[in-house]
Amino acid sequence: MVVCVCNAIRESQVRDAARAGSVTPCQMYRALGRQPKCGQCAILARAIIDEERTAA
Repeated sequence: MVVCVCNAIRESQVRDAARAGSVTPCQMYRALGRQPKCGQCAILARAIIDEERTAA
């Protein structure tokens, strides 16, 4: 699933970034070498990151 349309970030990439230590959407963007644009994906990205961090 595409989480961020502006940056073409997929759910798997968000999960990988969370596993690598990203705790916030901003950290995820940096880990993926991208910059936030419209911000619409932040809520979903945070939920996915939280889910991955809880599972770890």
